[in-house]
Amino acid sequence: MFVALFVTLFFVVPAMAERVYVAVAANFIGPAKAIAVEFEKETGHQAELSFGATGSFYAQIKHGAPFEVLLAADAELPAKLEQERIAVVGSRFAYAVGRLVLWSPKSGVVDERGEVLKKGGFAHLAVADAKLAPYGAAAQEALTALGLLERLRPKFVRGENIAQTHHFVASGNAELGFVALSQVVKGASATDGSMWMVPAHLYRPIRQEAVLLVRGRHNTAAQAWMDYLQGDQAKAVIRSFGYGF
Repeated sequence: MFVALFVTLFFVVPAMAERVYVAVAANFIGPAKAIAVEFEKETGHQAELSFGATGSFYAQIKHGAPFEVLLAADAELPAKLEQERIAVVGSRFAYAVGRLVLWSPKSGVVDERGEVLKKGGFAHLAVADAKLAPYGAAAQEALTALGLLERLRPKFVRGENIAQTHHFVASGNAELGFVALSQVVKGASATDGSMWMVPAHLYRPIRQEAVLLVRGRHNTAAQAWMDYLQGDQAKAVIRSFGYGF
């Protein structure tokens, strides 16, 4: 009888595990991958992650893309999805507050006060598309506040999302660029290169919200992911990548 019970449990428990399809803002690649690993260990559920620009995901979701959760890089589009009844009303919450940095993979290129933007000496500045990526909008707000937007606009190399923008800088296609702090730090340790932490008063807070989409409202794994993201273990990972709350 014990053997029969063991066999029954062996087949029932895995059958209860489900999969959740999550659209993730490109700045959150590192934390999301780390969280997904621990999420599966803790719950048995699997998170299938897709990365891209928040604006692009919004358009895809509107046209029926099979995502069940959106981790956006802003608060506006999750709210809009709720208003349009494409997301579950009352399900959204802030999972992180992002920070914008000016970064170069080479030491000595970006000074600690960002004076390189005024001095010049570079041909290309990578900036994410402000229409699709909130970090790109934040970069343009900062440049506007500094009175440098129109002067530097001809040097822009535009990335569709912040991951592509980071790639442009890392690959040398742009000498420097505005990226997410999470892309250049891990565990409070900066990667190689030089950077300027853009003062928070130069751009609107990058409040990143998660929202449960209507497609996922009956998926146990989707709700489990939303709950896990708000727990202490996930928050510790998020903090380690330089985000606030």
